[in-house]
Amino acid sequence: MIQDKTLGNRLFDALNYLLLTIVGVVTVLPLIHVLAGSVTTVEEMARKPFVLIPTEFTLNAYRYILSTPTIFKALGVSIFVTAIGTLISMFITSLMAYGLTRRDLDGRKFFNLMIVFTMLFHGGLIPSFLVVKQVGLIDSMFAMIIPSAVSAFNLIILRSFFQGLPEGLEESAKLDGCGDFGILFKIVLPLSLPSIATISLFYAVTYWNSYFSAIMYINNADKWPVQVLLRQIVIAASGMAADTDNDFIKPPEQTIKMAVIVVSTLPILMVYPFIQKYFAKGALVGSVKG
Repeated sequence: MIQDKTLGNRLFDALNYLLLTIVGVVTVLPLIHVLAGSVTTVEEMARKPFVLIPTEFTLNAYRYILSTPTIFKALGVSIFVTAIGTLISMFITSLMAYGLTRRDLDGRKFFNLMIVFTMLFHGGLIPSFLVVKQVGLIDSMFAMIIPSAVSAFNLIILRSFFQGLPEGLEESAKLDGCGDFGILFKIVLPLSLPSIATISLFYAVTYWNSYFSAIMYINNADKWPVQVLLRQIVIAASGMAADTDNDFIKPPEQTIKMAVIVVSTLPILMVYPFIQKYFAKGALVGSVKG
C-alpha cells in the first residue's frame, strides 16, 4: 500500500512545479514574442514593444523576406552545410571513438590526452585562418565544415558510450570472421542509435547556428548561410555599420527582423521532435559510462 506523502514531500513537489513553471515561462515567452512580432504591424509594434497576442495580423514581413531568392539561397546553404557536415562529422567521430576504445591501440592514452587538451587550448584564430587558406578552402562551403568536423566533447561522449557495450559482442564477431569495420558498422553503431542520434543533433545544431566561420572564410555573399544573413539584417536594423553594398540588405523594420528569426529557426525545430526521444537517454548514458 502506497503511503500518503508527507508535508515535506508535498512542499518539495510544489517548489519543483513552481520552479519548472517559471523556467518554462521564461523560455517560452521570448519565442511567443518573436512569433507574434513577426505577424504584427509596424504601428502596433511601435505602440507595444512587447507583443504576445497581435491585434492587427499581417504577413507583410514574410512577404518581404520571401519576395527575393536571397533567403532561399541562404537556407539552401545552411541545409547543405548542416546535412553534409553532420554526416562527415559523425563518420569521423564514430571511427575515432571506436578506435579509442580498443585496448590494443598503441598510444591510446596519449591520443585521449591530446583530445582533452584541445578542449582547454586552441591554436588561435590567425593560425586557423592560415591553414584554411593554405589548403584552398577560402570561399568554399566546406570551409564551414572541415575545420570543425570533430568536436572533442562529442567524441568523448561517443567513446564513453562505445566503452559501455559488452566486450563479448566484439569477441563473438571476431570468431565469426568479422573485421574491425564490420564490427563497427554492423554491431557497434546499430546498438548505439540513442547516442548516435544525440551526437548528430549536437552537430546539426552547431552547424545550423554557425556564422563565425562563414564570416571568416566566405567572401561571396551567395554562399552565406542563413545565420549570416540574419546577422546582417539585425545589424542593418540596428543602424550599425553593415555591408550596405549588397543591395538585398535594406534596413528592415522590427517585424521583418523577427520574421527572419522565425524562418531561420523553423527547420531545426522541425527536426528535433523526431530524435527527441533519443536525446536524454543518449546523452545520459554516454556521460556516466567510464
